Amino acid sequence: MATGTPYKTAQLGEQWDAIVIGSGMGGLTTAVLLARHAGQRVLVLERHYTAGGCTHTFHRPGFEWDIGLHYIGQMHRSEAVRRAFDHVTGRAVQWNAMPAVYDRVSIAGQRYDFPAGAENFRARLVEWFPAEVRAIDLYLKAVENSNHSSMYYYAEKALPPWLSPFMGRSLRGAHLHWVGQTTRQMLEGFHASPELIGVLTAQWGDYGLPPAQSSFAAHATIVGHYLNGAAYPVGGASVIAAAMAPIIEQAGGAVVIDAAVDRILCERGRAVGVRMADGREFRARHIVSDAGARTTFDRLLPADLAAAQKFRSRLQKLSPSCAHLSLYVGLSQDDAALHTDPANLWVYPSFDHDANVSRFEQDLDAPLPLVYLSFPSAKDPDFARRHPGKSTMEAITMVPYAPFARWQESAWKHRDEDYESLKAALAARLRAVLEEQVPAARNHIEHAELSTPLSTRHFLNYSHGEIYGLAATPQRYKLRQLGARTPVRSLYLTGQDVATAGVAGALFGGVIAASVVLGKNLMTKVVRE
Repeated sequence: MATGTPYKTAQLGEQWDAIVIGSGMGGLTTAVLLARHAGQRVLVLERHYTAGGCTHTFHRPGFEWDIGLHYIGQMHRSEAVRRAFDHVTGRAVQWNAMPAVYDRVSIAGQRYDFPAGAENFRARLVEWFPAEVRAIDLYLKAVENSNHSSMYYYAEKALPPWLSPFMGRSLRGAHLHWVGQTTRQMLEGFHASPELIGVLTAQWGDYGLPPAQSSFAAHATIVGHYLNGAAYPVGGASVIAAAMAPIIEQAGGAVVIDAAVDRILCERGRAVGVRMADGREFRARHIVSDAGARTTFDRLLPADLAAAQKFRSRLQKLSPSCAHLSLYVGLSQDDAALHTDPANLWVYPSFDHDANVSRFEQDLDAPLPLVYLSFPSAKDPDFARRHPGKSTMEAITMVPYAPFARWQESAWKHRDEDYESLKAALAARLRAVLEEQVPAARNHIEHAELSTPLSTRHFLNYSHGEIYGLAATPQRYKLRQLGARTPVRSLYLTGQDVATAGVAGALFGGVIAASVVLGKNLMTKVVRE
């Protein structure tokens, strides 16, 4: 069942305390915090047929799959991410811990298991690379230092304008060393071998850029996030939005689906409301966009708005994150019968992730740069109750948007034979990797369905089918002006672009946005409750 009230049947007033465009993790988090800590009536407008953004699920007869939430780290009750999720969901979501080995990596046929716990991980690295102990220790210390300094980097984003010039520079300065270098530069500086670099960066798909392109700070965030293992929401990813929507509604707000925003209304340089695709208008003191920074400034704001021009030009210099393919597979046997391991499996053709990506970008017939295999039904102890005798798997790879751009103006489910042929060929390649790596899946696949970057463009409204908002480059993190506060008065950003990539990144982007709107530090309340 979809979370949210359909726009056509919703009884909505014209005036609200705040309007949030988009119901991803960042948008819902901001709305929940405004409702919970200020009693605000928040109108959340979602263009999709269900709320949740990348935390929603979709269904086919007998099956369901998560869209973008595959595992969440730092979920022990003592950790900040778990406390933040508990805060914004009213503790209504249960979490199932993944096995001690939560990620398995296959590179050129060699296997590496990532165990939970910093000491366990270090011990495995030393076992695999006994001649590179110094590089391993330098790397782990750098991850720790980068993540420690990132707290000040994100704190600066929530400072009021009058205080930011004085405190922001010192808070942010400590993190620029880690932000400004690529992951490969940092690791090569430790004299790590190409093989060690390949293993240490094997989770690059979690933030979408191979090591020569990604900011080391973004890489360190992901490594630290999963260092103690991971968990998955019981009942599937959609339970998160289902838990958050009632908190918004109890304060007089609404979460409305099938509600496409056409324009942010501005008067004398201030955001004052939104105009819907059907021409109806809603007004509020605060307008918060979870549509992504580029989408907000390029497509939702008036093109001639003077206050937006300089920031828009800065955003246009930043690249969008990667696009992806996802093969959703439904099986006719359950995980118990198949003996499915819930651990994620990362498969790479070689240790040089940058070369793998470059070859594939130039030629789609080249080896897939990675295949990420996820087993959502095996991670969710409630799946068997909902879908007895069934199980699900997903096979994901990163892909350039350019080969799909020729069909971007065509309608979903109404594209030509060339598009369907390309989809079929790519789906077959992903399925072949799945069946090779998980032989138990052979002969039991009942349903297989491929999503492309055009699916992401259609449902999430990202122009290039990107999944992580702005790319996690050094340039992106060095742009000081990129935060919740924008140059347009009363307009704020939330989600991944405010903080960092992923569902947890969007969550904290939402906390920062609510803190800025209310002019108070909500981070302490959220992570210490």
